[in-house]
Amino acid sequence: MPKLTIEDLKVTYGPIVGTDGVTLTVDAGETVALIGANGAGKSSTLKAVLGMATYAQGTITLDGADLKGLKPSQVVRRGVGYSPEGRRVFPQLSVLDNLKVGGFSRDAAELPERIERVYGYFPRLRERSSQRAGSLSGGEQQMLAIGRALMCKPTLLMLDEPSLGLAPVVIERIGEILNEVQAAEGLAVLLAEQNATWALSLAKRGVILDLGRIRMTGEAAELLDDPAVRKAYLGV
Repeated sequence: MPKLTIEDLKVTYGPIVGTDGVTLTVDAGETVALIGANGAGKSSTLKAVLGMATYAQGTITLDGADLKGLKPSQVVRRGVGYSPEGRRVFPQLSVLDNLKVGGFSRDAAELPERIERVYGYFPRLRERSSQRAGSLSGGEQQMLAIGRALMCKPTLLMLDEPSLGLAPVVIERIGEILNEVQAAEGLAVLLAEQNATWALSLAKRGVILDLGRIRMTGEAAELLDDPAVRKAYLGV
């Protein structure tokens, strides 16, 4: 059974269609790249899973359990970590306090171990532990956003545009860390990205969205080598 199953998902915002019939799965230990231009429906898909976007059509299940109607806090408690587009750290709080906020769904006794685990993946955050999050660099804030998502001890990690606005060397480092985290935690990862080349290099499979609809799916390596995909989405 897949960790996450989305079937025939239609998200609307009044007359605006966010997604139209999106169907995909993510298995445990697998990264699926959800790629497409701005407005393709990537964020709408992730927000629907988390309970932040309502949908009148379709089903979303986690380990076979229906998520429809659950609040975001309830979805997180079921094991879904979410790093939003734009990072959205709490700028006036310290790095440590941002991580503690991310661990709200866990028993307080578990927090020290989770914090140490996050610091193991992101040593820079340990160095900045007492620093206000708003004073961090963009790359450090992205590390904090991912670390905060890991604090709930997720089995599914969803990342929305984690490379946005970052220098290539920082993007490369974050990709290395994501591979390390997935190997250690056995996570299912749903990675929504405009940076298609980078996302597909991290993923096992890819799903290409355009105007809310799936245009193509396949093994990530095959999509990277497909001339039509390279021309339309990879800028090659």
